[in-house]
Amino acid sequence: MRDLASIPVVLMAFFAILNPIGNLPVFISLTASDDDKVSHAVARKALTIATIIVILFTFGGKEIFTLFGIDLAALRSIGGIIIAIIGYDMLKGKSSSLQHNVDPKHPNLEQEMSVAITPLAMPILAGPGTIATAMNLANRYNPLIVAFSFILLALLTYFLFVYGEIIVKKLGENMLAVITRLMGLILAVIGTDMLFAGLKAAFKILN
Repeated sequence: MRDLASIPVVLMAFFAILNPIGNLPVFISLTASDDDKVSHAVARKALTIATIIVILFTFGGKEIFTLFGIDLAALRSIGGIIIAIIGYDMLKGKSSSLQHNVDPKHPNLEQEMSVAITPLAMPILAGPGTIATAMNLANRYNPLIVAFSFILLALLTYFLFVYGEIIVKKLGENMLAVITRLMGLILAVIGTDMLFAGLKAAFKILN
């Protein structure tokens, strides 16, 4: 029951870092020349790849970092810093280069599906911030809940991408900007909390 109670917290953390509403204009730009069938396929492929990456680091991230001799406290600390910086950039109304730094235009139709891998899946959807968030959440909550929450959010994001143009028209640019800043504030707080948790783990004297 305790695990189920953590779902809203995990979902909110992922929603803030993934920022599907804020990324709608990017997706629309990347698939502007595609018909509905192709754009839907791009969304499915991108979200599937991003989900696989997040699940991999949710369940195996600790082992991957142990293999390279990276301490989990260090991950929590640097992850908190990364997430806080991304949140700060979003709070100022811009996309962080730590999460993605891409040109939303592709030159020809041959790249229709390739954009699903790069830049959509990596690094827009499953960038350093998302991976760090997944690993930190898995360390704090049940990894199954973390994976399940991201899958739920991936399904919601697919729906948002599929109906992106309609949603953007309904919300308007001003509302999108407000949502992005709100997600940025939440991310900055989450990142700061992760940083403090990492420092407490690294320096027991702070506990």
